Amino acid sequence: MSRCQSPAGTLCPKALDPRHYGQSGICVLVLNLSYYSDAHSNSRKADIVVTGPQLTTFLGMPAVVSSPLMRKLLDLVERIAQSNASVLITGESGSGKELIARAVHHYSLRCSKPWVDVSCAALPENLVESELFGYEKGAFSGADSPKQGLFELANHGTLFLDEIGELEPRMQVKLLRVLDGVAYYRLGGVRKVTVDVRVVAATNQNLEQMVRTGDFRGDLYHRLGQICLHVPPLRERADDIMPLADHFLKQSNPRSFFSAGAQAELQRYSWPGNIRELRNAVTKAAVLTLDLEIRGEDLMLGQPGPGSMMGLAEAVSNPANLDGMEKTTILKVLAQTNGHQQKAAELLGISRRTLSRKLKLYGREAVRQTCAS
Repeated sequence: MSRCQSPAGTLCPKALDPRHYGQSGICVLVLNLSYYSDAHSNSRKADIVVTGPQLTTFLGMPAVVSSPLMRKLLDLVERIAQSNASVLITGESGSGKELIARAVHHYSLRCSKPWVDVSCAALPENLVESELFGYEKGAFSGADSPKQGLFELANHGTLFLDEIGELEPRMQVKLLRVLDGVAYYRLGGVRKVTVDVRVVAATNQNLEQMVRTGDFRGDLYHRLGQICLHVPPLRERADDIMPLADHFLKQSNPRSFFSAGAQAELQRYSWPGNIRELRNAVTKAAVLTLDLEIRGEDLMLGQPGPGSMMGLAEAVSNPANLDGMEKTTILKVLAQTNGHQQKAAELLGISRRTLSRKLKLYGREAVRQTCAS
């Protein structure tokens, strides 16, 4: 495959081929990774080191990737990074979406410019606008001096919006206008601000479904997803499991090692929590095991512990529909945490804002009865 001769900063004509687009107009190039199977002989992907002191990193985050699937994805990232198109990264929680986002900036023409990342779920609803777009002195109580928003801080660079599905509808409208190049006002400001920012967003939610239910704006979805990348779960890239496990083990105890049985257990397990669960399992085994050799039973994979989601799922009845199962599980976890919503959200693997929205749907009475039981 010959290298694309398109001018820097533009999208390769092959990426504009209508055969690579779905009916919605969203680019689905990532679903055809075999198209990119022939890497360039001088591609930087060939230089990725997954072990040792020369471990490749993207903005400080180690790139421990060995599977052909992830290497093809990173090769695709390098190809699309040269454009200014917005990128939407999807995938399960803990699968490595932030690594791909950082790789987009690393290989882009903006790599020497600012990289700013923020979790939309971590921003309190009353502070989202001021954090993203800034505010002027006196805009509200406590605004003693003007403050630049994250868009201004990322000017000429990349802004990574993680958990974009948690953004409230009102802010979705303003974000859409900024993405379309419209100047905006700081909170309490009278002077318009213009920025040049590439936005990379990520989510573990099904935004298409959220668009159908009215929870996410369709026009913003299409604007964010000029290019869509999907990060496969860890269970679909088994070649990454042992390099990742060895990396996490060396971080915890450089002298420790896995027995043959432990390696078999690591490969056998399905890793519903993906890389985050793998890291936690390896770290826990390295800390609790007295010997340097980590055995299969030391990993305690698939064994429900107090308050674990697996144990809770077994205790939940099996309602006839998924909505009922979700409600039962959420209320069960809330009871386990004695009504502590932040702890419940962490156990469920969702944001505090998502949990609050679910509880509003269930009604105060159901929540009160659950916490009192």
